[in-house]
Amino acid sequence: METRILHVEDNPDDALLTAMAFRKAEVPAHLEVATDGQKAIEALSGGASIVPPACVLLDIKLPSLSGLDVLAWIRQQPNLKRLPVIMLTSSILASDVNRAYDLGANSYLVKPSNLEALIELAKTIDLYWLRTNTPPLVTT
Repeated sequence: METRILHVEDNPDDALLTAMAFRKAEVPAHLEVATDGQKAIEALSGGASIVPPACVLLDIKLPSLSGLDVLAWIRQQPNLKRLPVIMLTSSILASDVNRAYDLGANSYLVKPSNLEALIELAKTIDLYWLRTNTPPLVTT
């Protein structure tokens, strides 16, 4: 079964480049795109009946709800509070970085400026978050 990643990104060019980078990096994952904060919450809603994605790539500057608002919402959901959330954003503001970690971000990555660097970042995400990291375990 192919790994699913929720990519929350409002810029269609950035979403396309990120998908291209994951393909070129040969990451066996499907990137599902939510174009704003509200759509991200809708994609993650559904309670215990939905299987959450392997991780979320979350931009900060989004329409409707910011990525930080989405992150705060995720951390308040019992079935999602341990979901790996990787901030993937162009913001290098210390206040954004610190706030993301305060809200429970697992990682904060700044979007690279070229495709080659984005491909390397996709490989890193794959190696660490999808292959090496032990995800939260479901207990019954």
